[in-house]
Amino acid sequence: MHCIFLKAKLHRACVTHAELNYEGSCAIDGLLLDLARINEYEQIQIYNLNNGERFTTYAIRAQEGSRLISINGAAAHKAQPQDRIIICAYIALTPEEMVLHKPTLVYLDESNTVTHTRHTIPIQAA
Repeated sequence: MHCIFLKAKLHRACVTHAELNYEGSCAIDGLLLDLARINEYEQIQIYNLNNGERFTTYAIRAQEGSRLISINGAAAHKAQPQDRIIICAYIALTPEEMVLHKPTLVYLDESNTVTHTRHTIPIQAA
C-alpha cells in the first residue's frame, strides 16, 4: 500500500509572468526548485490564493537566481502576474517510509526571496 504525502511546497510564491503562448508548464527559478527538491518535469499542483484556482501542471527550470515564476500555456488563464500561489509536489510512500518522511517547505516573500524553510507545518490553534 502507498499513501500520497506532501513532498515539497513553495509557499506564497509570486507569479512574475503568465505566458499563454508558451508551451505549457510552470517555469520556476532553478535555485528554488533545488531548494524545494522539486525536479524538472515533475508534476506539481498550484493553488492560487488570489482567485481560488487549483490546477495541475509540471515544473520546468527557469534561470537560477531569476526569481521567475511563470504560469504557461492554458494555465495562464488561471494565474496572473502578482498573484500569490502555493506550488506543491507530492510523493507516494510506503508505510515504512511514512514514519520518517518530512516535507521540504520553502516560504517566499513578494519578490520570491526565501524568508525561511521548515520540515513541519505549525500546529493550527482554535
